[in-house]
Amino acid sequence: MPNLSPAAEKAFSLVELSIVLVILGLLTGGILTGQSLIRAAELRSVTTQVQQIKTAALTFRDKYFALPGDMKNATDFWKNANIGNVGGECTAPGTDTGSGTQTCNGNGDGQIKEATTTATGFEAFRAWQHLANAGLIEGNYTGISANTTNRDALAGQNIPATKLSNGGIYIRYLGSVISNPNSFDGNYGNALLIGADDAASGLPASPLFKSEELWNLDKKLDDGQPGYGFVRTYKPANSPDCAIDAQNYDLGKNTTACSLHIITGL
Repeated sequence: MPNLSPAAEKAFSLVELSIVLVILGLLTGGILTGQSLIRAAELRSVTTQVQQIKTAALTFRDKYFALPGDMKNATDFWKNANIGNVGGECTAPGTDTGSGTQTCNGNGDGQIKEATTTATGFEAFRAWQHLANAGLIEGNYTGISANTTNRDALAGQNIPATKLSNGGIYIRYLGSVISNPNSFDGNYGNALLIGADDAASGLPASPLFKSEELWNLDKKLDDGQPGYGFVRTYKPANSPDCAIDAQNYDLGKNTTACSLHIITGL
């Protein structure tokens, strides 16, 4: 038998190559499965977080006879963030930071107000600070906008972050919504907005969920319909819609197209 060349001695056999391809296939499948499991766990955490926040807000209302952010005597409990105006109200509630638990009062009208300027829209940010001060949610929140000239919500800084990457939870008073291109009609009152950061609006309004993911969340929490119940889809301007109509999600759409409102009932 002739001697094999050095190159031939170092070559892989077809069996060896087949084994390598099988191993690569298993690794790829395992990675994809792992990513799917991680995503499912993150989605479950959003459901849990929503329930915890609603419970925290209701507990706050029962304990302090006011809504977080809107509470008009918050400084009696946690001191005044405007340390130059001790004993009085915050003169610049949208920018007064204070230290520790120091905060600012709301106006007590039952509406957790937001606006495009920090001076009039601070209640939506103070709400998380009040809840944290009361020990009802985890984290530390500044109570003010991240931008001193306009509204800017940043997850983990002035609003809670979700475990879904880039996701945040904002609270705001919407009242009754009629013929709005972003939301289905209905009485929203004080509602949570959950989505990804949107630089244009300063809100967590950009799509964070796929249609099927939000449908699944809606079924677990509510009625599974995008325009009814207390879980409602939200469509940011110039974004795709994940709902066909008020009763049906667009389950055939496999892109991240959804953000949502949770009507709190507060």
